[in-house]
Amino acid sequence: MKRIKAKGINVIVYEPSLEKTIFFGSTVVKSLTEFKLIADVIVANRVSENLTDVKAKVFSRDVFGNG
Repeated sequence: MKRIKAKGINVIVYEPSLEKTIFFGSTVVKSLTEFKLIADVIVANRVSENLTDVKAKVFSRDVFGNG
C-alpha cells in the first residue's frame, strides 16, 4: 500500500469490522456496495463470489480462485 500511495494513487480499504474510519491514511469503507461503486481497481487476497459482478476490476494472486 505504501508504494501505491507514493505514486499519488488514492487508496480505499473495505473492512466492515474495522471501527476506525482511517487506516494508515486511507479511508475505510464498510459497505461492499459502496466500495464496488467507488473503486476503480480492487486488489484482493482471495477471489470471492461477492466480487463476481465487478470481476473486471478485480486483481488477485489467488491460486485457488480464477483471479
